[in-house]
Amino acid sequence: MGLLETIQSPKDLKQLPRKQLPGLAAEIRSRIIDVVSKTGGHLASSLGAVELAIALHYVFDVPRDKIVWDVGHQSYAHKLLTGRQRRFDTLRQYKGLSGFTRMSESPCDAFTTGHSSTSISSALGMACFRRIAKRDGDVIAVIGDGSLTAGLAYEGLNQAGDIHKNLIVILNDNDMSIDHNVGALSSFLSRKFSAKMLQDLRREFGEFLKSLPGIGDDIYQFAKRTEESFKSFVTPGMLFEAFNFEYFGPINGHHIGHLIDILENIQHMSEPVLLHVTTVKGKGYPPAERNPIFFHGVGCFDAASGECYPASSTVPSYTEVFGETLVELAKTHPKIVAVTAAMPEGTGLTHFAELFPDRFFDVGIAEQHGVTFAAGMATEGAKPVVAIYSTFLQRAYDQIVHDVCIEALPVVFALDRGGIVGEDGPTHHGLFDLSYLRVIPNMVVMAPSNENELARMLCTAIHHDGPSALRYPRGKGVGVAIERPLSPIPVGKAELLSEGSDVLLIGIGRPVNECLAAVQELQKEGVSVALIDARFVKPLDAELICEWTRRTPWIVTVEENALQGGFGSAILELLCDRQIPFRRVIRLGIEDHFVEHGPQPILREQEGIDSKAIEHAVRTLLQNRKSE
Repeated sequence: MGLLETIQSPKDLKQLPRKQLPGLAAEIRSRIIDVVSKTGGHLASSLGAVELAIALHYVFDVPRDKIVWDVGHQSYAHKLLTGRQRRFDTLRQYKGLSGFTRMSESPCDAFTTGHSSTSISSALGMACFRRIAKRDGDVIAVIGDGSLTAGLAYEGLNQAGDIHKNLIVILNDNDMSIDHNVGALSSFLSRKFSAKMLQDLRREFGEFLKSLPGIGDDIYQFAKRTEESFKSFVTPGMLFEAFNFEYFGPINGHHIGHLIDILENIQHMSEPVLLHVTTVKGKGYPPAERNPIFFHGVGCFDAASGECYPASSTVPSYTEVFGETLVELAKTHPKIVAVTAAMPEGTGLTHFAELFPDRFFDVGIAEQHGVTFAAGMATEGAKPVVAIYSTFLQRAYDQIVHDVCIEALPVVFALDRGGIVGEDGPTHHGLFDLSYLRVIPNMVVMAPSNENELARMLCTAIHHDGPSALRYPRGKGVGVAIERPLSPIPVGKAELLSEGSDVLLIGIGRPVNECLAAVQELQKEGVSVALIDARFVKPLDAELICEWTRRTPWIVTVEENALQGGFGSAILELLCDRQIPFRRVIRLGIEDHFVEHGPQPILREQEGIDSKAIEHAVRTLLQNRKSE
C-alpha cells in the first residue's frame, strides 16, 4: 500500500515522519496526472503546489484552521489530503468532485472558489470575526502571482495591514518576476527572521529603544530603517512591508522541510504575515513544465507522452472563429484594438497579438480595469474589442454601465463561454449575460447560432457606433461555411428559418440548432412549426416577432441563459408593450438555480433546453390547444 492510500484526513498526514513526505509528494503527483489525463482539469497549477499543500496540512489543523485556496486551480493535492482520495477519479465528472474548492463538498474547503483574487478578502473576513467571537485557529490565504494582479487582492492587503488582524497570506509565485533573488541566503534568513524567539526579542528591543528619554524614538526609527534596508537587499518584500505585513521569503516551495519550519514559526505571529514561496508550474511532469500554459487547463491527454488525443472533428471552435475573424477585420480597420484579462489563448487572441502587437493589450486578471481602459481608448477614436469569458465579465459590471454605456462609447464585448460551459461548473457557466446586459441603455446584445453568424455579428459590432456585446458558446461550431466577403447583420434583424401554423418557436444563440433538430422531428409527425432565429436580444426584431405571434399565438422561447430577465422575458415584454395577444408562452431556459458541473450535453438535457425538451414543450402546447 502506498503512502497516499493511508491518508484519509490531515490527521493521518501528521503521523508520517518528515523523511517520508517527499515520497508522498511523488505519489500525489502521479495520482493527479493519472486522473486529470482522463478527466481534464487544471494540471500545471496543482502539480506546482503539492509540497505547499502537504506542508500546510502538516502544520495547521484543518478544518479548525482555515485555508483559502485562491481560484482553486491549485487545490487538487489539498483534496487528496482531506478525505477525497477515494473519490478523486470523479474529479469534474457529473455528480463527482468539483474542480475547485467548495464549502458544500467538504468542511476542509473554507471558501467556495472559481474566480480569482478572492482569497485575501474572504480570509480576512474569517480572521476578523474569529477574533470577535474569540474563536481559536489560524486563517491562511494561498494566492498565486497571477491572481495578485487583480485590484481586489490589494484591497484585501490594504485593509489587513490597516486593521492588523492575525492573517497569513502565502504568495505562490510560479511565474511573475517580483524578484529573482531566490537562494539559500534568502531562504535561511526568512526562516531565522520568522523564528518566535527572534520575533519576541525584536519587539522587546524595539520597546526598549523607544523608551530611551529624548532620543529613543529616533534610534528606533534608525534601527528599523537599517533592518528594512538589509531585508530589501536580500528579499523583494518592501511592497508588502508597505502594507504593514511582515514579509518572509522568497523560499523554495518544493523544499518541504523548509516550508514546514517557516510555517511553524509564523504560525505564532499575531501580525499579518506574507510568506513568498516560489514554485514551478507543472512540477514533476516534464510536458507540463515545458508548456505550463497549455497544461494550465487541459482536456484529456495521454499521460505517458503528454500528447492530447486528436480532435474528433475538424470544425473550428467558436473561439477560433472569433479570433480569426477579428484578425481579418483588423487588417482593414486600423482602429481595432484587442483587450483581454490574462486570457489571450483562451479567448483566441494569440494570432492577433502576434500580428498586431501594438494593438493588443493583456491587462492581467483585472476585468474592471480592462473595461475602463478600453473605454478610455474609445474616447480617442479606437475601436476596442474586449474579449472576456461571460462569467468573468460579471466582475466589471459597474464599469460597463458607468464608463462605457452612459456615453455610448463604441466598445465591443466578445463574451466567450456564454451559456453552459461543462466541467468547470457553477463558477464558470455564462448563464446571466443576456439578463445583465440587456437592461443597460445603449447596449446592443446579440448571440449567434453558428460560426457564420458569429463572424457576421463581429462585423456588425465593429461597424456599430456604440457599445455592443456578442456572446457565443464554448466548443465547436456546427460546421457551416463562413460567407465571403463578410457583411454585417443589420442591428436588430432576426431571421425566419421556417414557416408554420401550429406553434411558433423563437430561439437565441446556440439553442437555435436544438430548435432546428426539434422542428425536423416534429415535422415527421405532421406538426407545423414556425421558427425564428432572433439573433438579437436587444433590440428585438419587433416587426417579425409580432407578425408571427399574430399568425401563431402559441409560443415557445428557448435560451441558454437564466429565465429571470432573460430572452424569454424580453419577448413577453415586447408582446405586452405592443399589446399583441397570444394564447400561451412556454419559456425554456435555466430555472432559478446554479447549474452544477458535468458534460454539456448532459447538463442541457437536465436543464430542459435540448431538442427533446423543445419537442416536449411543443407537444404540451398542442395538447392545450386541443383541450380548449
